Amino acid sequence: MKTYTVPLSSPLRTAPHDAATRGLGVLVVLAVAAFACWVVGSRPLHIGEDTETYAAFFDALGAGLPETRLEIGFVYLSYALRRLGLGLQGYQTALFGLMLLAVTVAVRINHRRFPPSQAYPTLLCASLMLLFISPMFVNASINAVRQGLAAPLVFAALLCFQQRRWVGFVALGALAASLHTSSLLYLACAPALLLKPNVLRAVALLACLAYVAGLTMKMVGVAAPSLYTTVMEYTANDNYRAGVRIDFAAFTLFWYLLMLGVAPWVQAEARRALADAASVYLVMALPFFMIGWGYFSNRYLLPAWMAMSLILAAACCYSRVAPLRHPLVLGAGLLTSCGVLYVFVSRGIVI
Repeated sequence: MKTYTVPLSSPLRTAPHDAATRGLGVLVVLAVAAFACWVVGSRPLHIGEDTETYAAFFDALGAGLPETRLEIGFVYLSYALRRLGLGLQGYQTALFGLMLLAVTVAVRINHRRFPPSQAYPTLLCASLMLLFISPMFVNASINAVRQGLAAPLVFAALLCFQQRRWVGFVALGALAASLHTSSLLYLACAPALLLKPNVLRAVALLACLAYVAGLTMKMVGVAAPSLYTTVMEYTANDNYRAGVRIDFAAFTLFWYLLMLGVAPWVQAEARRALADAASVYLVMALPFFMIGWGYFSNRYLLPAWMAMSLILAAACCYSRVAPLRHPLVLGAGLLTSCGVLYVFVSRGIVI
């Protein structure tokens, strides 16, 4: 599969103006990341439904490693942060900072499939801009923290699988699974990326129709009753409507159709890479179509919805509309998105 590299003599590496612009862009991204870490890390306990739970777990680590159902990777990560002497705010800040680090890895792996006409910091800037205005990302930051840490790594692992980088797929997949076991669902669907794009679309559409019709729920109930019971009893809540969620399915398809709609406005040399990323999005939606009818089933869509921000960021950076890909415009958008993130977190606005 074709990848792009920039030769040492490329103007992208040697032009002083480009180097200065990229240097300034890196400083802006670092400043924004520091601000975002402060916003999420300093949130009070009542912001985020699971914040108190994670705070209690972190506090319990002061007496050693407790018995817990949490994944071993997350447990040892939290224990290491505790041993460093961090308080609760430091713990929350570190977890969010690590999530941003996972995002940078995913953006880097996605970037290497695209032409070198846009520098990596520019794509990272656009990606953070769209993530910060996403309630799904806020949910991953203050509620589904473990899955939020794993989600960018799942996207990166599937990109590696698509690019036939098997070591990266195994390493990133194992790391993601150690943080949240649901990552295994998406990794198990990775072979679907070997299908031709049109075949994959047909598979995803059939899976969606089967889900909407309630067929997957009935099939799992008959073929694997224990799995059906586990899914239906997980975090049962009278305030949440379980069963087939057509609204979630429609919302998921909307983003894919939007991506198809903007594709003609993307530079021709970047369309293949964008289509490849879109295929990964479809694969990440398959677990929801299979078992997304229990309580809080939108958690199965969280990684896909987060990945969509990274994919649309690439579409923006390689847009045929010049202002949309201009570094100054993207930088201004990123600064503005910081205000949106602050409002979302302070008010607990999530999806």
